[in-house]
Amino acid sequence: MTETLPAPERRRPWSHRTRPGVDLALAIPLFLLETAWLVLDWMYGYGLEVWAAQGEQAQIDAAALAHIERVRMLLIAVLILAVLAAIFRARWTVIAHLLVALLAGGSLTAAQHEWDHSHTPPPGCIRYSANC
Repeated sequence: MTETLPAPERRRPWSHRTRPGVDLALAIPLFLLETAWLVLDWMYGYGLEVWAAQGEQAQIDAAALAHIERVRMLLIAVLILAVLAAIFRARWTVIAHLLVALLAGGSLTAAQHEWDHSHTPPPGCIRYSANC
């Protein structure tokens, strides 16, 4: 007679832990790439734009805002990748992405604090007056 084969088992990403070798093979290069992007963007993306502005405050402000936006986008991308790695149960990849997220969050906080500090009106200044 005919024997029916059992239905193939569906493999869901969260059903089995990702093998440690594959996990580390993804975690280490992604950690280095994301960290290098953050450092190089701070040095060359923001630093050279400020240097090229040669003291023009409008260009410096534009460079600072562009840098803040790039770091914010990196933070969002890293957090999305961390969630995907958590779904696939890749422990080391999640840890690496969360470390980069902490680094990017600290960098973003520092950049926004610097922006807020340099753009606060002097004390006693009425916000919408002509001399502020």
